[in-house]
Amino acid sequence: MVIELLQGLWTTFKHIFKKPVTVSYPEERVPLAPRYRGRHILVVDEDGMERCVGCELCAVACPADAIYIEPAENTPEERRSHGERYAKVYKIHMLRCIFCGYCEEACPEDAIFMGKEYELASYDRSDFIYGKEKLMMSLREALRQRPDISLEKIHRD
Repeated sequence: MVIELLQGLWTTFKHIFKKPVTVSYPEERVPLAPRYRGRHILVVDEDGMERCVGCELCAVACPADAIYIEPAENTPEERRSHGERYAKVYKIHMLRCIFCGYCEEACPEDAIFMGKEYELASYDRSDFIYGKEKLMMSLREALRQRPDISLEKIHRD
């Protein structure tokens, strides 16, 4: 009984003088891993055109079935993307999303990125269905969140 007590005290004293591993979160932030995948970003080019051409490859690649796309045809009067089609409706159900990054890998147009934002909390379930208005971001802003991707790599020819 005394031996167990001494072992417990030894463990306690051993950890008293170590630096704590906790961080006071809102003031301090732990640096993210370089390949961290956070909130989705739907990219808009510098000319204001959407990069998404509504091919639905990201929705097919999503193992959680979290992406819904409704494509529409571009017309000569109104062009939304550089391709023949664009995503009329683009929604991601964030409560279903497992942040695997398959949507980013499947996109042939580099239209969707996984950013570094991780504060996604809300009190209302309907806030977790992200539409185009919440997902869209300019190419420059998206690249600021992802310094590992260069502008030359995704520059449109």
